[in-house]
Amino acid sequence: MPESAIATLAPVAGLDVSLSDGVLSVTIDRPDSLNSLTTPVITGLADTMERAASDPGIKVVRLGGAGRGFCSGAGISADDMSGSGGVSPDDIVCEINRLIRAITALPHPVVAVVQGPAAGVGVSLALACDVVLASEKAFFMLAFTKIGLMPDGGASALVAAAVGRIRAMKMALLPERLPAAEALSWGLVSAVFPHDDFQAEVDKVIARLVAGPVVAFAKTKLAINAATLTEVDPALQREFDGQAVLLRSPDLREGTTAFQQRRTPNFTDR
Repeated sequence: MPESAIATLAPVAGLDVSLSDGVLSVTIDRPDSLNSLTTPVITGLADTMERAASDPGIKVVRLGGAGRGFCSGAGISADDMSGSGGVSPDDIVCEINRLIRAITALPHPVVAVVQGPAAGVGVSLALACDVVLASEKAFFMLAFTKIGLMPDGGASALVAAAVGRIRAMKMALLPERLPAAEALSWGLVSAVFPHDDFQAEVDKVIARLVAGPVVAFAKTKLAINAATLTEVDPALQREFDGQAVLLRSPDLREGTTAFQQRRTPNFTDR
C-alpha cells in the first residue's frame, strides 16, 4: 500500500493535520490570535492541500480553526511578522495565492468549518472551499481597507461570485461584520447551525460526503468551478499587482499602527 502523501509532510507550528477514515482534518491552531496566519502556516496549508490531491486515502478535507475563531486573516502583529523568516510581503501574497489555487483545484470536497470570526484573507480561505458551514456565532468581514490594503486571496472574485457585485463592493469598501444569518441569506455560506449543535451538524455533513461517490464529486467540483470561478486566476494576479503597491505605502503603515493602537487611521492617500 503506498505511503500517504500527507504523512510525509513536516509538522508546522500553529497547524494541525490528521487523516482518519477518509477525512483530512486541517486546523489552524493559533487560538490566541483568532487563528491569524503566519507565513509558515500559510505555506503549510498550501503544501497540505497540494499533497492532498494525490493522496488516495482522502475523500473529504475539513478546514477549520482552533478555539472560537475560524481565521482572522494574515497576522500583522510583531509576533506574526517575526515568524516570516525574512520572506517579503510579495512572497507572502504568492503563498496565499498558491493556497487558494490548491483548494479550488483539489479533486476532493473541502468543507470550511466557520465557528466564529472569518476576517481578511480568512474570508478568502472559507470561500475557496466547496461547502461553507457556519455557526450562528460566526461572522465574515473583509477588513483589508481598514488598514489601507485591498482584498486578496482571490476575494475580489470569490466574494462577488457568491453574493454579486454590489454586495461584494459593500463588504470590501465598507468593511463591517456580516453575521452568519445574513451571510446565509446572501448566499455566502452553505448552512448555518445553532452554536451548541454546530460540531454535530458538521459531522453529519462530512459523513454524507465521505459516503458519496469520489469520482462524481471530483467531476462535479471541476465543472461547477469551471463555470463560476473563471475570474479567480485573473483576480489573484490583479490583487498581487495592487497589493504590491499598497504593501509599500505610508497608508499601510498608518493603518496597521492605528489598528494596533485601537484608533481611527489618518490616511494620507499615498
